[in-house]
Amino acid sequence: MRRMEPLALYIHWPFCASKCPYCDFNSHVRDGVDAARHGRALRRELAHEAARTGRRPLASIFFGGGTPSLMPPEVVADLVADARALFDAAPDIEVTLEANPTSVEIAKLRAFAQAGVNRASLGVQALDTEALRFLGRQHDAGEAIAALEAARAIFPRLSFDMIYARPGQGEAAWRAELRRALALAADHLSLYQLTIEPGTKFSTLFGRGEFTLPEGDAAAALYAATAEEAGAFGLAAYEVSNYARPGAESRHNLQYWRYGDYLGIGAGAHQRVLEPAGMRAARRHRAPEEWLARVERDGHAVVEEEWLTPRDRAREALLMGLRLAEGVELARIEARSGLAFDDCIDAATLRDCVEAGYLEQSPGRLRATGEGLIRLDALLPRLVA
Repeated sequence: MRRMEPLALYIHWPFCASKCPYCDFNSHVRDGVDAARHGRALRRELAHEAARTGRRPLASIFFGGGTPSLMPPEVVADLVADARALFDAAPDIEVTLEANPTSVEIAKLRAFAQAGVNRASLGVQALDTEALRFLGRQHDAGEAIAALEAARAIFPRLSFDMIYARPGQGEAAWRAELRRALALAADHLSLYQLTIEPGTKFSTLFGRGEFTLPEGDAAAALYAATAEEAGAFGLAAYEVSNYARPGAESRHNLQYWRYGDYLGIGAGAHQRVLEPAGMRAARRHRAPEEWLARVERDGHAVVEEEWLTPRDRAREALLMGLRLAEGVELARIEARSGLAFDDCIDAATLRDCVEAGYLEQSPGRLRATGEGLIRLDALLPRLVA
């Protein structure tokens, strides 16, 4: 049954010690956080969603933020235990927690492992102290390396993030930095090209001309170098920005990209759940204080809820799935949307993309080529009918 497809569970901790200048996530800096109270609210909202959704298989839990490694480990342990009690957890359930490589947070890693976390995702971002300063990070290169080594010894699965295409960054320097990181911990990498997001501090500075970024051929060369260096360590690009050894892919994120069902609790969290009546989409209040007040009053903080139309579902499934190296399975698009594939794609654009070598269509599947992945953001709005 479609209802019995596994769920993914996202738990949002919206607080950070400081706001990074490139970040447009729902993250907030507060002088003091009542972590126990916030944890109780997360547990209450989780129970509310479980009551609505029913007992389902649970494939993954992901603690994101914000900076969830600022959470007390006992709060994480309670939430993992609740999720296991409310759903049918897979025997090998993936439980990921994002952490920053500061000494304070790294000291808590073993406690998080004891709380049930079996996969850590470290926000390394760079192994160059000057670059880390520019990016507004609170750790230096030495702390980043120590964090990778510590996490490698504690968790059976480890991922980390890095940001490239930084101001003045050349290909040779990026290759050397990336090789150093891969040699320390090469299971899974999320490698993001620095982009300027509206409303961030970097948006203001960039608009004033206070720094420039590699673009055009220079940016494309950095992207190609990224894939080449990761490949040399046995990591394949399974998604536009994500690289993994076979079997080390993020199961939680694959659930999003394959357009599976997921629940999201915490301030600003989103969710998509396919029910007999259709696809139910929901979003929670973004402000932590208002989210907390609503959960304590009503048991949840949902501020937007809608039933997605079949065309909306087909569009979302294509937008997510074409980011994957495997592409999209057309039968799944049809099953999740209720529409025939031909009815949710612009046929002329599809033909042009195939002829240009940006997309490949085979029986039952559509995927982006390497050239197509580079242009995906420009192609998708035209491709999806």
